[in-house]
Amino acid sequence: MTPEEQDLVMGLVFVPGQGRTRTLDEVLAHFGESDGSALAFRLLRDAMERRDADDVEMALIVRAAAGAPGEEFLEPLIELFPADWHTRHEDVVSVLGKLRSPRAVPTLALATRWVPEHLDWDENRALAVKAIWALGAVPGPEARKALEDVRDDENEIIRENAVKQLARRGEL
Repeated sequence: MTPEEQDLVMGLVFVPGQGRTRTLDEVLAHFGESDGSALAFRLLRDAMERRDADDVEMALIVRAAAGAPGEEFLEPLIELFPADWHTRHEDVVSVLGKLRSPRAVPTLALATRWVPEHLDWDENRALAVKAIWALGAVPGPEARKALEDVRDDENEIIRENAVKQLARRGEL
């Protein structure tokens, strides 16, 4: 993606006091697409193939602007999550949580334990907390088991969030 195309996509991001400077229709027209999810998927696959961290961010911005993620994003996001060449791990977990797929449970469980180098400073463990909340939204026994596995974590923030999600699910 060119710097100009990245600027165009960044215009989809809401900036307080300014709003958005571009519409999804403008971005779609530029890329010759009519479907935001299709464009986001194409951009994501391309960024992953090239291992381009900036373009991963651009693809996720387009996906957010296009609305609810489609099931087609599940496998690429599962593949993308553990890669250490990008910094969008929290965004990936958020999208996986919206998909609510039991197939995402192993990735979400990994996100409760693994701290990417770029998040090493975060004592609040935001990535793990997002993963725990995402697990809380996923139906089925696999998600419950993943939450139970972190319920006794040494980190108080992780323990408390796991307990909250188990309680919310009625499984405590």
